[in-house]
Amino acid sequence: MPYPGDSGENGNIVYGNGRQNGGQAYTVKQAFAEGGLKAGVSHAARVTYSVLSRRKAAEEGAARLARVLSALDLTALGVGSTLGVGVYVLAGDVAKNYAGPAVILSFLLAAVASVFAGLCYAEFGARVPKAGSAYVYSYVCVGEFIAFLIGWNLILEYIIGAASVVKALSEYLDSLFNKAISSYLQAAMPMDSPHLASYPDLFAFAVIMVFSVALAFGVKESSKFNNFCTGVNLCVVLFVIISGSFKADSKNWKIPASEVPQNTGKDFGSGGFAPYGLAGIIKGAAVCFYGFIGFDCVATAGEEARRPQKTIPFAVVASLLVVFLAYCGVSSVLTLMLPYYMQDEKAPFPFVYDRLGWSWAKYAVSVGAICALCSSLLGAVFPLPRIMYAMSSDGLLFRCMGRVSQRFQTPLVGTLVAGVFTGTLAMIFKLEQLIHMMSIGTLLAYSMVASCVLLLRYECSPAAQRVPAPALTVRGVLRPLAELIRTPAPAAPTAATAALVAALVSCYGVWCFIMMSSINQYGDAILRGEPGPTAMLVVGALLVVSTLYAISRQPVSEKKLAFYVPLVPWLPGLSILINVYLMLNLDYMTWVRFGVWISAGLLIYFTYGVWNSSERRRTQESVQLTQFHDSQTALLNNGLQHTLG
Repeated sequence: MPYPGDSGENGNIVYGNGRQNGGQAYTVKQAFAEGGLKAGVSHAARVTYSVLSRRKAAEEGAARLARVLSALDLTALGVGSTLGVGVYVLAGDVAKNYAGPAVILSFLLAAVASVFAGLCYAEFGARVPKAGSAYVYSYVCVGEFIAFLIGWNLILEYIIGAASVVKALSEYLDSLFNKAISSYLQAAMPMDSPHLASYPDLFAFAVIMVFSVALAFGVKESSKFNNFCTGVNLCVVLFVIISGSFKADSKNWKIPASEVPQNTGKDFGSGGFAPYGLAGIIKGAAVCFYGFIGFDCVATAGEEARRPQKTIPFAVVASLLVVFLAYCGVSSVLTLMLPYYMQDEKAPFPFVYDRLGWSWAKYAVSVGAICALCSSLLGAVFPLPRIMYAMSSDGLLFRCMGRVSQRFQTPLVGTLVAGVFTGTLAMIFKLEQLIHMMSIGTLLAYSMVASCVLLLRYECSPAAQRVPAPALTVRGVLRPLAELIRTPAPAAPTAATAALVAALVSCYGVWCFIMMSSINQYGDAILRGEPGPTAMLVVGALLVVSTLYAISRQPVSEKKLAFYVPLVPWLPGLSILINVYLMLNLDYMTWVRFGVWISAGLLIYFTYGVWNSSERRRTQESVQLTQFHDSQTALLNNGLQHTLG
């Protein structure tokens, strides 16, 4: 079987580091024959790397999708997909179990971490205004293989996100109708399996298909519905904040330890503003961080946004600001109305209004929760077919998934297929089974985007790329670092400095893992000052800071953009550090399920995607054109010699 980069049946590599023999590509087979095992393996490794690191140009081409979304539409999309039902649930859960009234600080820390990731997304929205979000960003910067993994992971996250939201919507409406829907379906179609739901949720399947069909037949019409739902949601949030302020009591933020319940079987801390201490605030921030997931769907609309270089950065930052203000206001009012240890973590606001004697208010909250679920569902369904469209357009997924309807200018087939698959998951699985995988792919995508910002910010110009970079050995990395101390860095990026930054970013990921592992596993020992864990933390911190400092000394790319991430490399580096810490807090089974999904993706990539990649085809055509030009030149030279002779 020929390699994916071959141009013929005999393994003629058409790109990479292979040399040409008389117009014919130097093949792996020839390398084995001429140089033996070592030369053959070395050449095969170079070919494999060239295949897996194929990149797309970060340029805006002609958009095939309709550019109909304004900055307001994008902001509403980001707010709607992020400010979901979590605003009605998350504040009570974190206040009671993690941070107390200091839940405000937890939301602040989570918002800061999200803004770091959001700024990185915003720069890429200005740099790569294409549909596909982190997938396209990775393809432009890192290479095809990593891009496929990120895109495949995002597909999983959006599928699970949409399925869990529609399942929550179904269960919420079922509770409003006194379990009438579930009782009928369980009696008519019971499912006796410990790994599935107790009944097929046909209502959830129907809702997801309605949303998918609506998106398939027009983005602008769907965005109007999303704007309406988001507007109602924000109005209800304002109602909660204003109505709750009339019953606010600052004493609930200063509860003495003697009044905190002690014999309830649960530790409610020591009272006051931060009853669980700094550790509780940080743990609460890790939970609150997931309440900000969803803003990245704005970046998937790059091909449907007007003036994407300006509207996408604005929409990302604006949506995160609105969401943080909503979370901050709601959590403040909630903990001021009722002591933190009395909160109901499942439905805090209906519980609080019942305690206050305002039973009518909980119905207003229910309307807001339904609208929040609808806008969250649209925000989860919207990016899924666009990721599939981007990957299939590049040949990494089956091309029929990216077929764009001439009439509606939307990826019709991909949208409907995604809807059927998502609806099926929502129909047969329990809600808690769906939400286990909600975070790992998103955090990995955030980390990849932040890494891409670092790499692209220090990339060299196309002219400098023609100069080959030195081999990335340990000596090749340490020597330039030593020269940084003695001599100033060059004025413009070169192939050598870009390769050095790539090596430093790779090392930085390892240092983050070491540092965050020490905190995650030995946090209590570090607080007690034990020498071993403390030394591990100090070494990790020194490596992290010194690596970022070394990156900051490199020359920066002169490419002009409409938006830049400030404080590079420190801000993207901090974003990566936080994301690594949150990923290390995930449970073992989440990583196992993640591995199963990735294995399925690798099977598709190596059996289909790597052979049908548009970048492979483009490279083959360019090499065939070069070989044709060389043969024409040879013929002309032979003819000229014959004439002169």
